[in-house]
Amino acid sequence: MKKILIFAGTTEGRRLSECLAESGICNTLCVATEYGEFVLKEHPLVKVHQGRMGREEIKEFIEKGDFKAVVDATHPYADAVTENIRLAMKDMEIPYIRLKRQLSDGETNGGKVKEGVTYFDSHEACAAALERTEGNILLTTGSRELKKYCACKGLKGRLYVRVLPGMESLSLCMEQGLRGKQIIAMQGPFSEIMNEAVIYQYGISCLVTKQSGRSGGYPEKLQAANKAGIPVFVVGHKGKDEGSSFAEVCHELEKLCGQKIGTEHVMSNKTDDQIDLETDNETAGKMQIILAGVGMGDKSSLTEEAARAIEEADILLGAERMLEAYMPAIEKKACYQAKQIIPYLKEVQEKKTPVKKAVILFSGDTGFYSGCQSVYNALKKEISGGDLKASVRILPGISSVAYLAACIGESYEDAAVCSMHGKELYHLVRRIKEKEKVYLLTSGLGDIHKLGKTLLKADMADCEIVTGYQLSYKEQKIERLTPEECLELKEEGLYTCFIRNPDSLDRRLTHGMGDDEFIRGKVPMTKEEVREVSICKLKLHQNAVVYDIGSGTGSVAVEMAGLSHSIRVYAIEKKKEALTLIAQNQEKFQLDNITIVEGNAPEVLRELPKATHAFVGGSGGALKEIVKSLYRINCRMRVVINAISMETICEIKEIVSLYPVENEEVVQIQAGRTKKAGRYHLMQAENPVWICSFDFAGGDRMP
Repeated sequence: MKKILIFAGTTEGRRLSECLAESGICNTLCVATEYGEFVLKEHPLVKVHQGRMGREEIKEFIEKGDFKAVVDATHPYADAVTENIRLAMKDMEIPYIRLKRQLSDGETNGGKVKEGVTYFDSHEACAAALERTEGNILLTTGSRELKKYCACKGLKGRLYVRVLPGMESLSLCMEQGLRGKQIIAMQGPFSEIMNEAVIYQYGISCLVTKQSGRSGGYPEKLQAANKAGIPVFVVGHKGKDEGSSFAEVCHELEKLCGQKIGTEHVMSNKTDDQIDLETDNETAGKMQIILAGVGMGDKSSLTEEAARAIEEADILLGAERMLEAYMPAIEKKACYQAKQIIPYLKEVQEKKTPVKKAVILFSGDTGFYSGCQSVYNALKKEISGGDLKASVRILPGISSVAYLAACIGESYEDAAVCSMHGKELYHLVRRIKEKEKVYLLTSGLGDIHKLGKTLLKADMADCEIVTGYQLSYKEQKIERLTPEECLELKEEGLYTCFIRNPDSLDRRLTHGMGDDEFIRGKVPMTKEEVREVSICKLKLHQNAVVYDIGSGTGSVAVEMAGLSHSIRVYAIEKKKEALTLIAQNQEKFQLDNITIVEGNAPEVLRELPKATHAFVGGSGGALKEIVKSLYRINCRMRVVINAISMETICEIKEIVSLYPVENEEVVQIQAGRTKKAGRYHLMQAENPVWICSFDFAGGDRMP
């Protein structure tokens, strides 16, 4: 049976061996030390050769074996080994494949040099620079380079070296005269928290490392040093690590062996002693998609489960701000909408990229004013249709409201929670007037200015506003402000607000505003009692979209809009004076969910969103055309029409008979009001009004 020879000096090399073995392909793994052999999992299809070999030994070893290909997965710093392998195979017809290590940000495409990081071309240059520093040094460059650092005057006594727990590494430490307390013999890579612990435990003032890639824990070293506020000296690789990615190597070996190489059994970013075999039959062979809430954005606000998912991710998706701190095994991509995510994941599967886990990041909590739900629904549809072979689940996060509430000691179970983030907010002033406590999500500084202006305009200058700026980040700032002081804020960024209104009033639970509460002018208005019965007959519900045709002063529109912020009302009127009154009443009652529409019905109805309800207070002689248009817009619409003459009520009965309707009802209402005459109160009758209500019953019947 043809075999694959792998020279392994990295986690990627040992992981490739396991993938081949799981796919039934024999392979021989060459490792330099006994520790390299120790960390490997035993497998009947894997043979291990332990020990260092020179050029001639490598050539002889390859010639004696029956190898289909040779994969060089040695460390990018092991230039001599790579050179020996290339020269040994110079005249051989066996393919040579270089497996390059997955690099981190700063190591690819000329990444930016991070603050506090100094780069050196050689260990000698790095050691010379360390002589000019003070304090303890954490050396994580490996045992083979120790001599170059220990040879420097006054440096050896300050060194704390982290090396592999093998006899060769320990022997080299002892040869250089390092004491036991200076040796940290552990297998990596290490998490950011572990690196921080070592830094604080040994009082480290400077960390020295190589650009060892993601698998070598390089990003975690930089992050830990940054948090501890210490500099990092990085010994860079002189040449670029040429070669193919893990996925490309697998694809090449598939062609050579004529056999598919499965990577689904091995997590692509696990270290040797962390390999997690998939045992769940339901998800075996499928990509795991996780929608994770990341809190405010800083790592400190992550749940442990979300942090673990991110750490294990092959692919990370989300807003650029949230991706910045992380480096997945294969790729990260700035996208967070379903229309971007789904085509990308399909492309990943079509290319057979070895992706086990894709994690999509969402700010805050996935179930609280989040885009997570729409992405989840879209993914479920693709999965159920068989277009995407994956499983999907959601991990919650900590919302900015919960975080701010904890910071200021104010509960949110008894508060209104609103969002201005990326959308228009209806009833903001009304909510603040009716609730002592309001939490508000915003889109940034502009919304804080808008909040201040709105409260001042509504004579609510006594409200106290607590702003949470850049919550969880090092720039976090919590301030108590007046509405006027909100206008003076200058710092752009993420804001969450808490608003306390000391003069809050209990919200009225029924409609029923008096006629004298409205700005009236000389425009006819639907009287109070008729208005209330008409609105009752409309049977409005949450999220209703209502046409108020012939709106007049807007009294009916105002009362309907005041029932719920979820109701959208379109006040349709053609008279200029009436349009002015509607706008004045809308502003007086702070109702942003009324849209004023100038023009004649039914012509203007064609440009409006589909209505669920319609109230016809005035038709201008076009009642037949209006009803016909309403039926075309929504053949299940609820309609209420008011009439004050017998001719109109007869016309209504005639028109309605042309359509399929149900729940039809005609009510005549006549109200009487007392009028003071000297010492007496006399009843004065209002004109009788007919209120006709019905539901269109659907169907194809049209006049």
